[in-house]
Amino acid sequence: MRLWMIGCGNMASAMLRRWLDSGVVAADDVDVVNRTARVLPGDVRQARALPDGPPPDVVVLGIKPQQLDEVAAIHRERVRAAPLLVSMLAGADPERLAAAFPGPVAVQTMPNLPVELGRGVLAVHAPAAPAAARATVDRLMAPLGLVEWFDDPARFAAAGALSGCGPAFLFRFVDALAAGGISIGLDPERAAAVALATVEGAAAMVAASDRTPAALADAVASPGGMTRAGLNMLDEPHGLTPLLQRTLRAAAARGAEMAKG
Repeated sequence: MRLWMIGCGNMASAMLRRWLDSGVVAADDVDVVNRTARVLPGDVRQARALPDGPPPDVVVLGIKPQQLDEVAAIHRERVRAAPLLVSMLAGADPERLAAAFPGPVAVQTMPNLPVELGRGVLAVHAPAAPAAARATVDRLMAPLGLVEWFDDPARFAAAGALSGCGPAFLFRFVDALAAGGISIGLDPERAAAVALATVEGAAAMVAASDRTPAALADAVASPGGMTRAGLNMLDEPHGLTPLLQRTLRAAAARGAEMAKG
């Protein structure tokens, strides 16, 4: 699979690194256009303009949303002949992408950072994409993690808020869990190590179990025991679930503002 990547920041670099490691693309089949030179995975080619010659199988758009019109004015004609445009721009729906880059099938995706490990989540939105385009996207995205297609733009946006922002919220939770350990007497280094290992093990257990996370929590919490005392705090009316609901609503609202802008 031949790729042109227009913009290759942190997220696009994480995706590229996984594509190269998994063999879905080879370094010789990738051309990157960046405004300034960056250290890229696999020492792939990078330049200030797209290469001459036939179009690639996929153009990946990894620029900032506010750069879309400027970048389209520069590269529109070269991209026109490509069959597929995959964008990770927040707020730029397939209709806006198609207007900026007429010609290729436009696909909007919202990945999250664990794609670099092949453990990411990719919400994908392209209601008008034909089966062949969807198959190409699936083949490209499969090494990155879970791929979920959404035809409803509202559900796509919700999934993007959950999966795209979720890792940062979990990073905060790990920090908060470690801070809780410090508050009951652990030294900071030991608290951080124990908190991280606890979260890793618990996540693996949820993934391997046929029981829901709620059922697993109840199984761990003996009546009148230590875990139940802690869960009672998290389950208060203003506890963990309402907090995360407010958190995700704030993220989703900001995403909607960006889309309108």
